[in-house]
Amino acid sequence: MGYSYYSLHDRTIRSRAAGYSTKPIDEIFAQSVERKIHQSMNPRGVVYRECKDSNSHPNSTPIQLYLDVTGSMGQIPHELIKTGLPTLMGSLIQNGVEDASLMFGAIGDHEVDRFPLQIGQFESGDVELDMWLTRTYLEGGGGGNAGESYLLAWYFAAYHIWTDAFQNRNRKGFLFTIGDEPCLKNLPISALNEIMGNTTLGIGNNSREDLLIAAQKKNHVFHIHVNHGGRFCDPDWKELLGERLIQIDDYTQVAKAIADQVIHTNKGLKPDKSAPGNIIL
Repeated sequence: MGYSYYSLHDRTIRSRAAGYSTKPIDEIFAQSVERKIHQSMNPRGVVYRECKDSNSHPNSTPIQLYLDVTGSMGQIPHELIKTGLPTLMGSLIQNGVEDASLMFGAIGDHEVDRFPLQIGQFESGDVELDMWLTRTYLEGGGGGNAGESYLLAWYFAAYHIWTDAFQNRNRKGFLFTIGDEPCLKNLPISALNEIMGNTTLGIGNNSREDLLIAAQKKNHVFHIHVNHGGRFCDPDWKELLGERLIQIDDYTQVAKAIADQVIHTNKGLKPDKSAPGNIIL
């Protein structure tokens, strides 16, 4: 994956034709009408998602974006398809991250949702990225159990992602979870078996701390907490991630916050304090 290029010009033309800024969300994210996961994003039976170097992108930079698709969070995928995704890719390209390869994932609640994990493929081109983003099922579930399954992203990143960046160049990728809830504390093996089928790795219960450590071996791991609807950030997030917890009040700034972290981490710099989001130190 990731053999094509991102064209801001072509994307602008396609966006207008597709009506990304004018059509209602259910016309863009068709799985919400069908009320089921797109089969290509079903993690069951998946062994690896791969981010490989290519002639087009010889120094691939893998970036995993996991979107909370429960309850009030559906507006963020909608914002990304309207303006956020071209803002993100344009910023990366203009700041020297020319071989960025993005993979979209979606997070729900493994205790109550039908589809708590959705997984796309790594891509670099504007057509392909739009395709995977709009295939996402905005399930709108979640429950009253004080959290969502962001730790599923850490599990998948630790055990089911293969990147040439890490294997061949010992370079970590990037992993962002984006949501407005606390992180559930444990991921039982029974839940993993239900989600992954015969490709489940690990035995027993998996704590969020252990899964985070496993994901951090190959990734710079961030969480973007969106302060809206009275959902202020759970203190445990700061304990888990420290300065890699980002809080923002305006969900339209998610793409800029992601770009800032990737650009500054790539350059070995501290994040720009003037960038969107309150960087928690």
